[in-house]
Amino acid sequence: MTATASTPLRVAIVGAGAIGGLFAAWLSQLPHVRVSVLARGATLQSLRSQGLLLSSVQGTRAVQVHASDDPVSLGPQDLVVLAVKSPAVKDVVPAVRALLAPEGRVLVAMNGVPWWFFHGLGGSCDGLHLPSVDPDGALAAALPATRVVGCVVHLSSSTPGPGHVRHIHGNGLIIGEPAGGVGPRIQALAALLEQAGFAVTVSERIQRDVWYKLWGNMTMNPVSALTGATCDRILDDPLVRDYISAVMREAQAIGARIGCAIDQSPEDRHAVTRKLGAFKTSMLQDVEAGRAIELDALVGAVRDIGQHLQLSTPNIDALLGLTRLMAQTRGLYPV
Repeated sequence: MTATASTPLRVAIVGAGAIGGLFAAWLSQLPHVRVSVLARGATLQSLRSQGLLLSSVQGTRAVQVHASDDPVSLGPQDLVVLAVKSPAVKDVVPAVRALLAPEGRVLVAMNGVPWWFFHGLGGSCDGLHLPSVDPDGALAAALPATRVVGCVVHLSSSTPGPGHVRHIHGNGLIIGEPAGGVGPRIQALAALLEQAGFAVTVSERIQRDVWYKLWGNMTMNPVSALTGATCDRILDDPLVRDYISAVMREAQAIGARIGCAIDQSPEDRHAVTRKLGAFKTSMLQDVEAGRAIELDALVGAVRDIGQHLQLSTPNIDALLGLTRLMAQTRGLYPV
């Protein structure tokens, strides 16, 4: 994936929030990359009137991007960065399809288990369809794994307002082909992202990296949404911490069966989380803002896999049921 002065690389961002906005801002710095943003409402108005605002410890500056709510008007793209929350994926897939050039790829920068997770993974779950993530198979049909690049994001950013992204810390990305291996196309994409300012690791088996990040997210997110507590307070409660560890051990057993073994104890992972201090998870922020929560990709999919493997997951089941009911009573999850 290369760009020259005569043939600039065409990149579109779908989901100009905390993560997508950062991709847009950093990639726009490259002279031979043309960045477009698919947006609507207040975000679109802000992007058109003042550009994309990027804040960091260096201050705030405006980055000019081409923005539209019509994917056709943006033209075919060599790379589409999909950075929306999982409940919104189905709604934006038609736009992503419209944006893709014939040889274009989709970089999926999302949390949780994605629809392409079992493509080429092998084992007893090879090709497994996950009802909680892709109920009718529409995602897999519209965006097959052969058009996808997996991406695990290890950085922190926020959106103070529409069309405004604040980089807090970190710049890590792990990318990889769903089918595994490291070829020239994924290496070229890594080089491009490194030029933009990301620290990129190319994974020979991206599903393992997805599963490892999920291992922490699938507990801290829903527990914080249920309790309203920051992560330090969650880990300071021994009863809650022990319950989280029990959930993680069930997920760890599932991972070992699907080729995504985790060589770490829940207690070791808690120690890593503690270093982040008193922070609110993204799911808690969504609940407080009245936004739909991405429960299916973080917890529901893990339960789906456990059921397929005929593994007992009573703690995962309880976490899913409690969080789902809480969200349904607030209109944040479908009944």
